[in-house]
Formats: sequence, C-alpha cells, structure tokens
Amino acid sequence: MNRIFCLSCLLAVVMLSPRHVQAVDPLVLQAEQRRVEVLEKISPAVVAVFGNDGNGGGSGVLISPDGYALSNFHVTSGAGNFMKCGLNDGVLYDAVIVGIDPTGDVAMIKLLGRDDFPHATIGDSDAVQVGDWAYAIGNPFLLATDYQPTVTYGIVSGVHRYQYPAGTLLEYADCIQVDSSINPGNSGGPLFNDAGELIGINGRGSFEKRGRVNSGAGYAISINQIMYFLDHLRSGRIVDHATLGATVSSDREGRVVVDSILETSEAYRRGLRLDDEIVSFADRPIRSVNQFKNVLGIYPKGWRLPLTYRREEQKYDILVRLRGVHARAELMPKELQLGPAPPPGHPEAKEKPKPPEKYAHMYEDKPGFANWWFNLQEQKRLLPLIDRWGDWKANSPRLTIAGQNGDGDDFRITLTDRGIGMEMRGEPYVQALDGSEFLDEPSGSGGLLTALHHLKLMLTQRAAGFSEFYYLGSEPLSLTGDRVDVIVTSLNGVECRWYFTTDRPAFVGFSCQLTEDRDECEVFFVTVDEFDGRFFPGQILIRNGGRDYLTLKVQSVRIEPDKDAV
Repeated sequence: MNRIFCLSCLLAVVMLSPRHVQAVDPLVLQAEQRRVEVLEKISPAVVAVFGNDGNGGGSGVLISPDGYALSNFHVTSGAGNFMKCGLNDGVLYDAVIVGIDPTGDVAMIKLLGRDDFPHATIGDSDAVQVGDWAYAIGNPFLLATDYQPTVTYGIVSGVHRYQYPAGTLLEYADCIQVDSSINPGNSGGPLFNDAGELIGINGRGSFEKRGRVNSGAGYAISINQIMYFLDHLRSGRIVDHATLGATVSSDREGRVVVDSILETSEAYRRGLRLDDEIVSFADRPIRSVNQFKNVLGIYPKGWRLPLTYRREEQKYDILVRLRGVHARAELMPKELQLGPAPPPGHPEAKEKPKPPEKYAHMYEDKPGFANWWFNLQEQKRLLPLIDRWGDWKANSPRLTIAGQNGDGDDFRITLTDRGIGMEMRGEPYVQALDGSEFLDEPSGSGGLLTALHHLKLMLTQRAAGFSEFYYLGSEPLSLTGDRVDVIVTSLNGVECRWYFTTDRPAFVGFSCQLTEDRDECEVFFVTVDEFDGRFFPGQILIRNGGRDYLTLKVQSVRIEPDKDAV
C-alpha cells in the first residue's frame, strides 16, 4: 500500500515538473491583463464612505474632478450631513451632503480639499445587455479601512428590473440585476461595465432568505436614470419622482390601458381617458404594465414628456407635465428617517458630531432641502444671465410695453404695482394686484398679464420679490425638447418656472401657473433687443395648453413715473 502511495506521489511530481506544465493560452493572459488595467483605471474614483461619528457607512463613486460623488440615500442618511470618505490614494477626505433622492435611493455628496479628484467615465446603461461582464466595487462590510476597494466580477443577470417599495419610499425602477457579489457596505458603490464605464449605483441585494449574505442577485440603479436627476441633486433639494396621474393595467388582449385617471391631471386635460391604450411614453414603446412602471419611474417630478395613446384605432400624440409621487410633507427630513430616532436623553440618543470647522459654512439647513447652501450656489451661477439685461433694479414701478401682435394689430401693456392693463384689437384687459383672484387674461392665454407682472418682479427684485425662490434642476423645454436649467418662484399661489440655457448662456423664457393643476402661460423669448440701454424681449411667443396663443413684437419699452390708474 505504501509503495503504491509513493509511486502516486512520484507520478504527481513528474506531471507537475516545468516541462509537463501546459502553456496558458495567450488570449487568457491578455484578458487577465486587460481586467487588471481596467481596475487600475477605475479604482481611484471609488469612495469608501464612513460616518463622521464613526457610525454608518458604505460606498460611493466620484463623477467630477471638483469632488461630486454618488452614493445611496440609505447610506448617507446614516452617515450624517458631513462624513469621511477614503480613496485608494490612502487619504481620508471630508465630505458634505449635497442632495438626496429618497425614492430612487440616490444621494449626491461632495468630497472636499481638492479640485482634481479622479472620477469615473459615465456609460450608457440602456446599452447594457444580459451576459455583459460587470464589476461591482466598494466597501462591503466596511472592510476597506485602508480605503482600498473590494472588487467582485460577474455578469449582468437581468435588465429593466422593477423593485417594488418595501415599507419605505425606496422604489427601484428600470434597474440592472447582476450576479457580482453585492453585500452590505457595497451600497452606493459603482457598477462598471467591462470597458470601465459607470453604468449603475449598487443599492439592493436579495438577502431575505440568506440572512445578510449575498445570494447572487444584486440590483444597481441605472446611471441613465441618475443622469436625469443629476442637476436636481446638485440643487441641494430633496427630490421626487414622477407619476402620470393615471394608472394602467393589461386588458384581455394584453394591451396596456388606462384603468383610472385624475381629472385634475395634465394627462386628462390633454385628452387621455379611461380605456385608452398607452402606445409609447418618453419615446419608448410600451408593451407591458411593468415596462410602463419602469419608464415612468426614472423621471423627475415636473418633467414634460411625450405620450402616444390609441383610441378606436386612432393614435394621439400629447406632451404631459408629470405630477409628483409624494406630497411635499412626505419628503421632509424627519419623515425620511429610516428608523425611529431615539428621543433626547435616551441612552442611544447621540449628540450630532460637529462639522469640520473649515467647511461648516457649506451646510445650511432649510425645510425641503438636503443642503440649502448648494442651492444658493446654483442660483449664483444662473442669475448673472438676467443681469446681462441691464440695471432694472432701480426702475420706477411703471413699465409700458408697446408693439404689434403677429396679425399686425397694435398692443399696449402697462405694468404698475397696483395692476396690469393691456389694450389689443380695441379690447381692454385688466388684472388687479389688490388681492383679487388671478384671472386668465386675456382669455385663453393662461394668465399672460399675471405672468408679465412676475417678469417685472424677476427683473427688478429677484428673490426679494417672491415668497419662494429656488433652483430646481434641469428639465426638457416644451418648445424644443432641449434640457434647460430652471429656477422656481412662488407668490400668492402663482408658481413660475424660469428657463436658462448654459450651452449658449441665455435667459430664454418662463411659464406661470395661476393655480395647481391648471394649464400654464408659457412665455418664450424669441429675440432679446436693446431698448434705451436695457434689454428686453423683442419678440415673444405665448403658448397655453400645448398650443401657440399669441406672438408679440415689441417696438418700445418705456419706464415712466407711476400714475394713479393702470
């Protein structure tokens, strides 16, 4: 027996001698080297997130050289307003919360101390296919105490997965499923494709039947969804997702049809009704209820998107502004705690850690905002585009605008602090500013006179003229479909959205809504001309209800001493 064992050992040694070792296929070595090179490229952008008080943490990824990074809402909510973030350069950086998306489970933070951070290259998650290789990188079980991220490698197991809310606001729509190991602590970390492009943010795993150990089914929020929200997150706000104001189901023929609809919704005002078939939404064909929920769930509240529906074999194309999923009160910070906070004096109640003194000014508390300081920075970026119109702030309160409409009829508009008056085609129109109801004047415009009053307030007073004034983020402009930056103002129940382009910097228009769930008066500046040393729209297009209402060609803009009458 021993002799047989020794002969077996000798044979094994001979078989393993160098001249008997089979050469590795060069293609295998090349693939291995390529993985190593990709990981060397992408690992510097991966963030290990730690709570400022030593509690909580997870992962993140840098997306810009000035330090903006993405993570999960459920990671940052436990880490605090300021946190510590380690990179694989071995340095621990301070970071501050910027904006949060509690529904989509996304948060934006900003690492501080450099303006040349390594950052990821953004990929296209819509191009991801089942079977693609995927790297999940992060800080599982908070193991990355040396800030060196853990890497797992697998394949994409599924795309366009919909994850229902599970007792919280979190709702994962259109997400990517992977078998790359995602464990607690990986949350907020990046999912990269084989080219090293960022395609998602890891957030959920199917842990229920296996405790807190990965079961081979992890889910990443698609990067394309996050890019729709990116400017909203930079606004410092607590952002919301969109709903149509209608629900759908499958009929016996498998069509996706409307089974309920709010009569106050814009979809209803544009003609959508019960039993209409949804053909496409946001330029994507809709073939199932799940697909519709996936597409709808990736857009921010307030976006206007195209919808095609069919009724009795006739197709209709409409543009619909989407409602919010949640009431404003639901998105207040105290309502977003992932667990009940212990009362003051309780043994588990901890005093909030003090922010780093050097960066304490970069956090400002305000209801409805994750960090008001960042909203102010975005306002400062856009408001100079109005300043280019000249000095309107010292103007007297009476402004007279005259010219012709698109049909060649003369018009005259007078704006004072007491009201707005307009004459056109021999007809007078008046909107008092004494607390009276805001009217749709001229009829069918959506409230043009009120809108022009708000334009005067924006030109002469900026934020001081309104009860609410904040940067919203970006959205598609209904007129062109181009993404524009938006500032929102409110005063006496009237909400306005002010539109700015930054690729060719300009203040391009605004819309005013007299009351909620009412068609807006949309005002677009076709040209901007000089009048007596100041600039004002030379040609104005007014739209309401998705249709052109009026074109005004301004020929004179006069500032005069105020008089008793409008």
